Amino acid sequence: MEEKELKALVSLLDEEDLEVLSHVEQKIISLGGTVIPYLEQQWEQQFNPVVQRRLEELIHTVQFDTLRERLSAWKQGDMDLLEGMWLISTYHYPDLELVQLKKDLEQVYYDIWLEFKPEAHPLDKIKLLNSVFFSKLKFRANTKNFHSPGNSMINVVLETKKGNPTSLCIIYMLVAQKLKLPVSGVNLPNLYILVYKTEETQFYINVFNRGLIFSKSDIDNYLGHLNLTPKDNFYEPCENLETIKRVMRSLIVSFEKLGDPQKVEEIKILLNTISDGWERM
Repeated sequence: MEEKELKALVSLLDEEDLEVLSHVEQKIISLGGTVIPYLEQQWEQQFNPVVQRRLEELIHTVQFDTLRERLSAWKQGDMDLLEGMWLISTYHYPDLELVQLKKDLEQVYYDIWLEFKPEAHPLDKIKLLNSVFFSKLKFRANTKNFHSPGNSMINVVLETKKGNPTSLCIIYMLVAQKLKLPVSGVNLPNLYILVYKTEETQFYINVFNRGLIFSKSDIDNYLGHLNLTPKDNFYEPCENLETIKRVMRSLIVSFEKLGDPQKVEEIKILLNTISDGWERM
């Protein structure tokens, strides 16, 4: 669509006839993400607060629809974990670039790689990773503001060095895997942890507790305290899809705590975009 036609559509956003307004808005939305720069430009030039508000709503709607499409495509692809985390972050930071996230993560990897000893014993490798990750780089649990939405957005966690159990585990795991360590996520009830697993060695890592190393019997005790029956998936690596779903559920809780029902419903829609059926919350 030419700029002249777009301008004509935007000029109708002050229309009082709701039927005409709805038709105009749907036409703009149908143009997809390519129309966003123009809408943002028009917002900056507007003096009519009603039109500005309607432009803001249109921009958000188009961005949200684009995110849903990207998440759907992500699920149909190889479900790369970092890409999934990037998509979640674009809900709140639509201009965030995946390439920037990769650079930030690469810096964390490089800082750890400088001190890493690939010939060391598996436990010593993790202890060394812990030392750099927590003591030198200062990553830590955000216990003071546990339900902040930022704890579930990887760009915020990489910047502030504070996160929740899942986001800290994801950064730790991505770096560990880049170091060729057999580290994966484990989707425990109420807690996301990591497992170091080879044919000869298996132990668990609680990144939220500064990389505490523990065993299968400790998970047994944890489940016992929760009065839960042990299941195989409580001890084994989970798929990236389950990890991303867990991050989304954390976001839903965060926005519920903030009293923002619109964002709660939108994250639920995104969650169900990558689910086989409608998830009960």
